[in-house]
Amino acid sequence: MRKRFALVGAAVAALVLSLLTVVPAQAAAGFTVANGRLLDANGNDFVMRGVNHAHTWYADRTTQALKDIKATGANTVRVVLSSGDRWTLNNAADVANVIDQCKSNRLICVLEVHDTTGYQEQSGAITLARAVEYWKSVQSALAGQEKYVILNIGNEPWGNTGYTGWTQATKDAITSLRAAGFQHTIMVDAPNWGQDWSFTMRDNAASVFAADPQRNTVFSIHMYGVFDTAAEVNSYLNAFVTAKLPIVVGEFGNNHSDGDPDEDTIFATAQSLKLGYLAWSWSGNGGGVEYLDMVTGFNAAQLTTWGQRAVNGANGIKATSREASVYGGTTPTDPTPPSTPGTPTASGVTSTGVTLSWTASTDNVGVTGYDVVRVNGTAETAAGSSTTTSATITGLTPATAYAFAVYARDAAGNRSTRSGTVNVTTQAGGGGGSCAVTYKVTGQWQGGFQGDVKITNTGSAAVNGWTLRWTWANGQTVSQSWGATTTQSGATLSATNVSYTANIPVNGSVGFGFIGSWNGANPAPTAFTLNGATCTTA
Repeated sequence: MRKRFALVGAAVAALVLSLLTVVPAQAAAGFTVANGRLLDANGNDFVMRGVNHAHTWYADRTTQALKDIKATGANTVRVVLSSGDRWTLNNAADVANVIDQCKSNRLICVLEVHDTTGYQEQSGAITLARAVEYWKSVQSALAGQEKYVILNIGNEPWGNTGYTGWTQATKDAITSLRAAGFQHTIMVDAPNWGQDWSFTMRDNAASVFAADPQRNTVFSIHMYGVFDTAAEVNSYLNAFVTAKLPIVVGEFGNNHSDGDPDEDTIFATAQSLKLGYLAWSWSGNGGGVEYLDMVTGFNAAQLTTWGQRAVNGANGIKATSREASVYGGTTPTDPTPPSTPGTPTASGVTSTGVTLSWTASTDNVGVTGYDVVRVNGTAETAAGSSTTTSATITGLTPATAYAFAVYARDAAGNRSTRSGTVNVTTQAGGGGGSCAVTYKVTGQWQGGFQGDVKITNTGSAAVNGWTLRWTWANGQTVSQSWGATTTQSGATLSATNVSYTANIPVNGSVGFGFIGSWNGANPAPTAFTLNGATCTTA
């Protein structure tokens, strides 16, 4: 996760194999995989909703942390362990104690070795083969715990160097564990610091899955700066679902040094596809990513902004988690999805937004919300959500054709069939009224700088959704932003509002900031357009 790379299109045909008729060579005593889904020991579908905890660095905090994590409603905890190669060894007795605490808190325990992080790029990182030797050394603690424990071979087991070696190394690690008698469901992390920007895991997942003689392997993607758009999140997760291969989001956050992940889409898409997610992390982060702490100082009474979002936000842990049935948790008693909502109608079309309305769905228990999606052929991406029968969609591109549809959701997580689609073409240009832009460099260092942009609406009508564009003169690029989502094509930078900066009232202003790079000179842009309309500079 150390570097920011753009996702590029790639064929996913390698994923789509006929795996549905494969019978495991030996049935496990606990979790299993069938038809691309993770099943618990009772054969019930299990969707992880949980948190990562850095046990190997904070072993003295684990007892209370697991109790507090359970209190959020989580059904799973991913626990950081060390093989002793980079940090203090977590031996078999310690692992057994962690498992006992997971069980006493009715949590499914995903155990991972962190020493593999960034292999071939991070100094001291170990191979997956070495991680396998660690698992063998603590096998006595794991035997018989297959109902409660998932074995995550190694965290982010390749950096951005030599990552093509991930496929064979992962196959070898899986077969070595099976040969040693491990019956657990195995979880494997992606290369490229877990983010798979090269699609190495995605495009080789089918062959890795087939290499497991038990066909009991789950894939884990870590979503940080690489996954900063809804399209990237949806494309990646849907590729696995289409191929009937099990995928979870093993780590993610609401911000990162390599970019701003689209956490809202991660939550929404994981819920709509019924995929697991594990937020990083409970507490104790350092090295400049302290903002990824879900609570301050391991104090459960002090949820951070990220903690509030992950626990209490839309599609978060509290609203969507279901306890594993091996602990007595029950599967939802409501198997009936809502009826199909009416085909939406469009109104208030501007150059960057539209309001959609539809007739309500009905449900035997009750509809809790609606998901709006953009439809493009057979693909769809999340566009918004609502608890009513209307939604305003912003951040669209002027003079562009879109198709939208709606799903209904109920309290049990059932989703209706998709509504009919409505076609909308946004207005050409304009739509931003008169505008003034203030651009400032607030800090600069060798090769990098921080910028601040303020947009003032000097027109006679409010702006609801915007895209600001400018052209760099000296090859500057943006690597991170807040208050807006940025994309760049050559020298042209486009900044589109996020939800809380969408509206600019008359005589009002909104702002956003970014981190950029420069080489040689760093002059301010001289011209800006808002929704296609030229702005003055202030």
